[in-house]
Amino acid sequence: MDALFDRHQPTLAAALKAVRERGYWSAYPEIPSGKIYGETAKDDGLASYSARLGKPFALPGHPGTAHIGAEVSPFGPALGITYPAADVDTLIAASQAAGSAWAEASAEMRVGICIEVLARLNRMSFEIANAVMHTTGQAFAMAFQAGGPHAQDRGLEAVAYAYAEMTRTPAQAIWTKPQGKGEPIVLEKQWRIVPRGISLVIGCQTFPTWNSYPGLFASLATGNTIIVKPHPAAILPLAITVSVIRDVLAEQGFDPNVVLLAADAPAAEVTVDLVKNRAVSIIDYTGSNAFGDWVRRNAGEAQVYTEEAGVNSIVVAATDDFAGMCANIAFSLSLYSGQMCTAPQNIFVPRSGIETDQGHKSFDDVAGGIAAAIDELLADPARAAGVCGAIANPATVARIEAARGLGRVIRDSAPVTVGDVRTATPLIIAVDDDKTDAHEEERFGPIAFIVAVADAGAGIEKAASLARRKGAITAALYDNDEHRIDAAVDASAKAGVNLSINLTGGIFINQSAAFSDFHVTGANPAGNASLTDAAFVANRFRTVMWRRPKAA
Repeated sequence: MDALFDRHQPTLAAALKAVRERGYWSAYPEIPSGKIYGETAKDDGLASYSARLGKPFALPGHPGTAHIGAEVSPFGPALGITYPAADVDTLIAASQAAGSAWAEASAEMRVGICIEVLARLNRMSFEIANAVMHTTGQAFAMAFQAGGPHAQDRGLEAVAYAYAEMTRTPAQAIWTKPQGKGEPIVLEKQWRIVPRGISLVIGCQTFPTWNSYPGLFASLATGNTIIVKPHPAAILPLAITVSVIRDVLAEQGFDPNVVLLAADAPAAEVTVDLVKNRAVSIIDYTGSNAFGDWVRRNAGEAQVYTEEAGVNSIVVAATDDFAGMCANIAFSLSLYSGQMCTAPQNIFVPRSGIETDQGHKSFDDVAGGIAAAIDELLADPARAAGVCGAIANPATVARIEAARGLGRVIRDSAPVTVGDVRTATPLIIAVDDDKTDAHEEERFGPIAFIVAVADAGAGIEKAASLARRKGAITAALYDNDEHRIDAAVDASAKAGVNLSINLTGGIFINQSAAFSDFHVTGANPAGNASLTDAAFVANRFRTVMWRRPKAA
């Protein structure tokens, strides 16, 4: 058995148990505490991040004929880091040359290496948090959790599923078929895991590690080589990841080009050429529906896994905790300025209002309650900055400006801070479903619609219909009627969207827990894959057999 596999077998066993039982478990602590990560870990992580600024990023042995990089922190400064860049043909050739030995390695060897990589990345979580913060605009606490331990958990989850699928079939067996009075037919059979080939991981700007790690580690564990194509505005978090993987591969005697970085620059992306290259056998993509459609049309015979855009909805039918409901929704709308694929956009409310623990609330009362909860949440500028972070892409600011004319403004968006930091608090707009469909398009960022509908049942049907037609990753319901709750559960299941019911405490519609929650279902236009289930990993390899008569 491989030494790294032996070292990390307890972690793997715990992960396998967690995905079977679906209860709470995490391999990597999410609290950025010195008691957990070391008293100097925060300062050391910042120092390591700062030491990378303004110079070439070292990837020893990585093919490259130039150094490129144009990352600018949403909090102001340019990173000034450049990365080795090579043309697509060079990357493909290097990946192919590294493939044979990696494919022939045992499942245990590959899984041990993957978990060792994740353990090292976990120890670097403070450095990665700074890298995520200054490429995505996430506030530090969120960047630490989502970019570090939560992403690492999702990577480990993919490795666990990969190991389970690779070992589901025995490596060998004796097959004996009785032949009546004659001697039985006895065959010796052996099965081998055969990876598909080159895997392309296309990263996004807002969650470069969280969204990329499942596909990256699923493909790596199952024996495929990887080309990681980061968003040109968020290269550093994935460059650090690639660097760590290459180090571990080299230490274990493998060609580090098993994993390559395809760095590029805005307006000079290499994504199209990589997708069209017939040597690419697997594509993991996170991003817009429009480019997702293009990827599927142009990927040839490659297996494509996507997480795309959707229009996430909340239906407010009734509540026995009006204040708690408003506070929960307010945080969900404000967190990272709505720049999350799980953030709600539409809040369906009956025109006649709802019943609550505070008595009847009109439509305007509900809209005003949510707006007031946002104001209270963000009243302190320091807290507001920690919740909202910064706006990753300037196009989001323009989108907010355009959205103001789509309905009645209940709460206007405003900056959190001044200076070079792009910030914006949630814009809340009231519309009537009978009079507009402006809310039926995804409007990425801190933009939310309070949508008047005939009644709660209509709201449930509108939300489910929108998920079926346009896609949705999350949905939520506030209600006290069990029959209506059952109807919403059925409608959400048929629409392929995960439903949260009556969240009023410290868990939010935006959050997705590794080892328990399936992120995206693959059952509506918001994505064709789920992070992470068996289907996400099992088609990244094939099981091939040889057989022969068993010698007497």
